[in-house]
Amino acid sequence: MPPLISIVGKSKSGKTTLIEGLISELRSRGYRVATIKHAASKLTLDKPGKDSWRHIQAGSQATVIISPNQSMLLKPIHQELGLDEVARLLGDDYDIILAEGFKQSAVPKIEVHRRAAGAILRGITNLIAIATDEPLQTGARQFSLHDVKGLADLLENSFLKNQREI
Repeated sequence: MPPLISIVGKSKSGKTTLIEGLISELRSRGYRVATIKHAASKLTLDKPGKDSWRHIQAGSQATVIISPNQSMLLKPIHQELGLDEVARLLGDDYDIILAEGFKQSAVPKIEVHRRAAGAILRGITNLIAIATDEPLQTGARQFSLHDVKGLADLLENSFLKNQREI
């Protein structure tokens, strides 16, 4: 399975913006990037009456919706999957997977912190860096919120270079 890194932080801290920057930077370096986004509320991707909804209602354990430029897997679940389980669904076609959210997972994490949001998150395990708009009293490596190249260098040197050499 490719390396899995989670981007965590408080709401509106800039997690999505940082992930967008990292995707662009890592792709420009030739890496294949996949992402996973955690949603706190129920997803409503499939509408009642649509064919895929009808397939699931009829008892299909999973259905894939395919178009000329996208595919989507719909798979009813009885409890939320863990981050590693979701990453396994993506397979090995990628060099790195960036996840947004999943603060409690065991994977390496980069926290996005803004002064206006208050204190950094507490109880975060496996924190490899903080992207921040202020200097912090912490042992974690710190990067500017805008230092996407520096964060990409960290990911490349810590997780990707060894993988390419295998």
